[in-house]
Amino acid sequence: MKFVARPSSERGNADHGWLKTFHTFSFASYYDAQHDHYGCLRVINEDRVEPKTGFGTHAHREFEIFSYIVSGELEHRDSMGNVEVMKRGDLQMTSAGTGIRHSEHTHGATQVHFLQIWSVPSTRGLSPQYFTRHFDDDEKRDRWAHVVAPVDAEGVVEKREAPGPAPVHSPLDLYATLLSQGKKLSHVFGRQKGYIHVVQTSGYNTKEASGAHVRVSGTDGGPVDLKEGDGAYILAAPGEELVVENVGDRVAEILLFDLE
Repeated sequence: MKFVARPSSERGNADHGWLKTFHTFSFASYYDAQHDHYGCLRVINEDRVEPKTGFGTHAHREFEIFSYIVSGELEHRDSMGNVEVMKRGDLQMTSAGTGIRHSEHTHGATQVHFLQIWSVPSTRGLSPQYFTRHFDDDEKRDRWAHVVAPVDAEGVVEKREAPGPAPVHSPLDLYATLLSQGKKLSHVFGRQKGYIHVVQTSGYNTKEASGAHVRVSGTDGGPVDLKEGDGAYILAAPGEELVVENVGDRVAEILLFDLE
């Protein structure tokens, strides 16, 4: 197993006043040929949007777009007629397919912090679809909550609201955990690529990462230490086991991708 660290301070970032954002991959005015995509994973943006502001109506097509809410509330409206206010624990997935228009604004008087993630679908020209799921903190505490999975995977329900993972038309599984101090979790990869991201829960920080601290290792790879905002590319053979350990002084919120 091989790891390539993606330090938080090296991500693209911008402070627009109303929006503070980080880009793991090339996005908007940030471009880095070394960090353009990873397999089917195209975007991981960690956004903080101020109250009474947001992203006006804009178009998407041929992407699977999901939002993972960390704190605050986010109002979504789209051309399919969906109107929804999402809060912590909610995950919303839009399969843009042949094309949709949507807007996202902060709802209420506090900043919203969320991750927007895009993947490339395996099939083009899909009919647009919309899904929401909810995973409370207890479902993530010291275990992996399976929050996104391929539409044809066992246990995935292709309905707007349902238990279990949100369906995605990409070879990608996404897991989330709230890992307590001193605790470990393992994951056996089903594919050859992985990406791990530590959510920046202690506040906006463009400098060297701080806050929650985890250590990742494989059977014959690592260890690599990560703090809030840090990530790492993972190359693994199917069946190899990843171990994630919280070696810090606080709970770490972690996202893990298993993908092609």
